[in-house]
Amino acid sequence: MITFGSLIAAGVPLLTAIFALGATIGLVPVISHLVDTPDFAGQLAALIGIGVGIDYALIVVTRYRAEHSRGLSRDDALLLAMDTAGRTVFFAGCTVIIALLGLLLLGLSFLYGAAIASAVAVLLTMLAALTLLPALLSRAGNWIDRLRLPLPGHKARAAKLAAAAPGESPAWARWSEFVQRRPWPAALVALLVLLALAAPALHMRLGTSDAGLDPEDTTTRKAYDLVAEGFGAGTNGSFLLAVQLPRKGDTATAKQVAQAVANDPDVVLVVPPQLSKDREIATITLFPKSGPQDERTAKLLDRLRDERLPAVEKATGAEVYVGGQVASQEDFTTVIARKLPLFVGMVVLLSALLLMAVFRSVFIPIKAAAMNLLSIGAALGFLTLVFQDGHFASALGAGTGPIESFVPVMMFAIVFGLSMDYEMFLISRIHEEWLRTQDATRAIRNGVATTGRVITAAAAIMIVVFGSFALSGQRVITEFGLGLAMAVLLDAVIIRCLLVPALMQLVGRYAWWFPTWLERRLPRVAIERES
Repeated sequence: MITFGSLIAAGVPLLTAIFALGATIGLVPVISHLVDTPDFAGQLAALIGIGVGIDYALIVVTRYRAEHSRGLSRDDALLLAMDTAGRTVFFAGCTVIIALLGLLLLGLSFLYGAAIASAVAVLLTMLAALTLLPALLSRAGNWIDRLRLPLPGHKARAAKLAAAAPGESPAWARWSEFVQRRPWPAALVALLVLLALAAPALHMRLGTSDAGLDPEDTTTRKAYDLVAEGFGAGTNGSFLLAVQLPRKGDTATAKQVAQAVANDPDVVLVVPPQLSKDREIATITLFPKSGPQDERTAKLLDRLRDERLPAVEKATGAEVYVGGQVASQEDFTTVIARKLPLFVGMVVLLSALLLMAVFRSVFIPIKAAAMNLLSIGAALGFLTLVFQDGHFASALGAGTGPIESFVPVMMFAIVFGLSMDYEMFLISRIHEEWLRTQDATRAIRNGVATTGRVITAAAAIMIVVFGSFALSGQRVITEFGLGLAMAVLLDAVIIRCLLVPALMQLVGRYAWWFPTWLERRLPRVAIERES
C-alpha cells in the first residue's frame, strides 16, 4: 500500500501471490508421495512463494502503471508491460528454478522434496504473474488507482514524478548520479561492508540441531537439560562402536577396543561390550564429557577415527566403525562439503550462460556471479554471528550452536536465485537504455532511476516476509528466515543500489563487449522488445 498508494493496486500483487501459494500448499503433499520430503518443506515453499510472488507481480504492475502514465492506453500499457517486465519475470523465475533444482546434484535424498516444493512454488508464482495478473489488470481498468491512501507528502511526490521522465524516480536518479560521480569510493565502501560481514563465515561450524537448541520453555529442552544435569552433557550424544571381531566370540579383542577408547581424556564412560547372537559382532557404547553440539566432541570423533581405533585395529585384526548422533552429523556435513563445489559450479555456470545469452555480454554474468556470492557470504557470516557466536540469539528464542548442515546449501540456492531476480530487473532496464542510446552513463542512470524504487520496495516486502518466519520458534526456519532477510537487504541496498552502478560506471561501454565467435555460438534470447 505504501509503494502504490492505493488499496486496489496493492491488492492485485497480493491476490496473485495468494492464489499461487494456495496451489503450492496443495501440491506439497503430492510431492511427498513421490520423493522424501522434510517436514519444513511446506513452510520453506510458502516462505519463498510469498516473497517471490509479490516481487514478480510488483515489477509487472509498476511497469504497467509507468507506461500508462506516459500516455498509453490501459490495453497498450499492459501489452508493453508484459512484453518487457513479463519477459524479465520469466527469465528471473527460470534462474531461481535452476538454482533450486541444482540441489538435486547433491544426491541427498531428504533435500529432494524441499528443493522440488520450492521450485514448484516459484514456477506457480511466475505463471500467476504471467497469466492471472494481466487478466486482473485488464479487468481492473481505472479502478486500479482508486481508494488512494492519504499518505503524508503524497501530492508533492506525485508532482515530482509527473515532472520526471515516465517511470523514473527523481530521488533514485539523483542517487545514481551521486554514485556515478564517485564510483571508486562507492565500490570500496560496499566491498568493505560485505567482506566484513562475510568474515565470521570463515569459522562457521556445521552440525544438526537437537533438543538442546530448542526454546527453553519447551518440554524437549527441559528433558534434555535434566538428563545433562543428572548424568553429564555427553549422555545426550553417545557414540556407538560396531566391532567386527576377527574370531567368533573373541571377547578379549572387544575388551581391548573398549580399553583403547576409554583411555581418551574426553571419554567419561565406556559400557562393557555386548555380543550379537552369532557372537561375530560386538557393540560398545561410550559417553563423551562434552555435549553433542560441543566442538570438543567433534574433535574426539576425529581422534578416535584417525588415531586410537586404527592402532587397535592393526594390533587385533578387528574392524571398528563409529556411529551415533555426532558421527552421523559429522559424516553428513562431510558429504555436503564434498559435493558443494559441483553444486555451486553448476548453478553459477548455468545462470551465467543464461545471462550471457540474454544480455550478450561477458562482464555482466561474471559480475552477477561475484556479487551474488558476496551477498551469500555476508548473509552466512551474519548467521554465524547470531546462531553460532550467540549475538542476539536469545532475543529470537534460538539456542547457540553450530549452523544446520543443509542451511548454507539451501540458502545458496534460494539467495542466488533471488539475487538473479534483482540482477534481471536492474540490468534489463540498463540494457534497454543502452540499446536505445548507446550511452553507457545515461543507461546506468536511467536504469537505476526506473528500477531503484521497485527493487527497494520488493526487497522491503521480502524482508518483512522472511523476517516473519524468523519468529517461527523452530531453529531451522528461524535460520532460513533471518538469513534470507539479511541477504535480500544486503543485495538490494548495498549491491544493486551501490556496488553494481559503481562497477558499471567504472567499466563503461566495455560492460557490453561480446566476442564475435561467442556471438555466433550462443543462441539469442531477447529480454527486450524487438523495436
